[in-house]
Amino acid sequence: MSILDIRVLGDPALRKPTKRVTEVTDELRKLISDMFETMYAAEGIGLAAPQVGRNERLAVVDVEGEKFALINPEILATEGAKEKAEEGCLSIPDIYGDVERPFTVTIRATDEDGNEYEATGSELLGRCFQHEIDHLDGKLFIDYLSPLKRKAAMSKWEKAKAEYPGYIRRVRTEEKGEHHHETEM
Repeated sequence: MSILDIRVLGDPALRKPTKRVTEVTDELRKLISDMFETMYAAEGIGLAAPQVGRNERLAVVDVEGEKFALINPEILATEGAKEKAEEGCLSIPDIYGDVERPFTVTIRATDEDGNEYEATGSELLGRCFQHEIDHLDGKLFIDYLSPLKRKAAMSKWEKAKAEYPGYIRRVRTEEKGEHHHETEM
């Protein structure tokens, strides 16, 4: 397994829609394993392929022990009123904002063994599913912020982005984030 570099805001890979996976291969399973390892090292709960510079329609999620490989995920249904909650992103370190999303979401995806499945998530898990699927469509959580809050987030990011030359965030296992936040996806 390997820890991959995470692309940060400004890298064009984060804004490009991904391509459907046509076959689950050993190479794809290794990528899934590396993405889980990277996500854990970065202390996140979700990670999408574009965040590691890949264009496969693929994400990984682990919320409170509920672990999913999401290959070609799609949202089938949403339930409940939309709720606002704070989100962060491994590709926009230390920037957070309140995002309004449906409380419960049902998705369909394929797992690393090539089996199609459906899963329903509420609260943080549902939010994480939606956040990661957005990544696969080139959308980021800051896109949901009001113009004023987005401007404030972008102003803070302008000061921080110099820490990530080439729009690359290097994550190492021995490194533990100072500002770990349970909503970084």
